[in-house]
Amino acid sequence: QVQLVESGGGLVQAGGSLRLSCAASGTILGIGDMGWYRQAPGKQRELVATISGGGRTNYADSAKGRFTITMSRDNTKNTVYLQMNNLKPEDTAVYYCKVAKWGVDYWGRGTLVTVSS
Repeated sequence: QVQLVESGGGLVQAGGSLRLSCAASGTILGIGDMGWYRQAPGKQRELVATISGGGRTNYADSAKGRFTITMSRDNTKNTVYLQMNNLKPEDTAVYYCKVAKWGVDYWGRGTLVTVSS
């Protein structure tokens, strides 16, 4: 089992920055890709950014140039971060962390990001 704990959401003005964190603990052996997704009110969940075990990154077009995904690993937990700069009102959503392990996806509970205009 993998436990995911997200943090870092909140209310920010347009143009501001936030850093999201997601710590994966438990049985972390075998964890591969880690990523962030978001779901805005009335919309489907969408990919924001992913990072592979080898550090290869992938971004949604809306995130390119503004968001940066990174990760850290140690013996007890893997942590994935999402640095979000120049936030826009359309970035308002619940952000979810996802971790893939041996073909199984684990999701966090989500953290709310609200960007005011």
